[in-house]
Amino acid sequence: MNKRGLLAVISILALLVISVFFIFLISQKPVCNDGTVYNSCSSVKPFFCFQGKLIENSSFCGCSNLSEAEGTGCISQYEQGAKNIILNYTLNGVDGQINFTVYKKMDDHLSSLPRYMQYNPNETSVLLDFKLRSIDDPNQKELLMPLVADIQNLAKDKDDQARIAVSLVQNIPFGSSNKTISFGGIGITYYRYPYEVLYDMNGVCGEKSELLAFLLRELGYDSAFIYYSAENHEALGIKCPVQKSLNDSGYCFIETTGPSIISDSQTQYVGIGALVSTPQIIPVPDGNLSVFGKNDFYEYNDAKLFDSIKERSDKYGTINFVQHLQYESLKKKYGLVEYIYTF
Repeated sequence: MNKRGLLAVISILALLVISVFFIFLISQKPVCNDGTVYNSCSSVKPFFCFQGKLIENSSFCGCSNLSEAEGTGCISQYEQGAKNIILNYTLNGVDGQINFTVYKKMDDHLSSLPRYMQYNPNETSVLLDFKLRSIDDPNQKELLMPLVADIQNLAKDKDDQARIAVSLVQNIPFGSSNKTISFGGIGITYYRYPYEVLYDMNGVCGEKSELLAFLLRELGYDSAFIYYSAENHEALGIKCPVQKSLNDSGYCFIETTGPSIISDSQTQYVGIGALVSTPQIIPVPDGNLSVFGKNDFYEYNDAKLFDSIKERSDKYGTINFVQHLQYESLKKKYGLVEYIYTF
């Protein structure tokens, strides 16, 4: 190789080294907890990454086509009749709260939407269609995304964001709507959208599962509805390692009606007992396929320990001192409600 050729090779190698260096520098830029690089706009308007927090900055990031800029934020036509709610959660034994504002006009709008769906003569109704209609409403999403940003601002770790969302929904009181709709001349219980559950601060299993499905999807997780037709009960699944999932489905069980450990499907229900039938697994489309607990799934072993303590209590009516300490520790760690046993 002549001198000119050697210089050309050296130049190319130098350029490659410089390119790799700049790529490394870019990859090391600090980011907010949703992955947005500092001092840039999130993919969700009008959020802006400022000093590690997602804040509203409509003047720089703009608004969606469903809202208009007002001050630093964006205002939807449904933001009327404000009401403040407090959403409680527990993360690794530490209790926290999110103060969130909900609006009566949005609640009224969703209440006015029909609860039935029309199909062509050759089509059949599918449960997932009703679920997606409930969680995909664009106006509802506009007013729920600030809650997603609040959750993201609370934790750097992605799995911890999911844990907060799970605990937050579990801590919304269980309860049905006091509204009814007429169907075929018969009044039936009114089934609410996720935003209505927040506004009313209560929900039944299917309603709360839909709210959690919305939050997990926006946090970047794949989820699935888990429906037990025999017991008429619904839970939610989050994508997790297959060997630790419910029936090797690839989804770990989440009870949404009250505080519970992720992957624990051994809850005893009043009037039902244990869930013993084989459930229908209904994946939620458009999840980002993130796997919960891929690196550290401590809930799985905690759930097994918790269930073993309950099993001993049920069988013998008592537990030993060590199990008592373990139980109290798990109860605090997950904000669990009291389990009746004899010590």
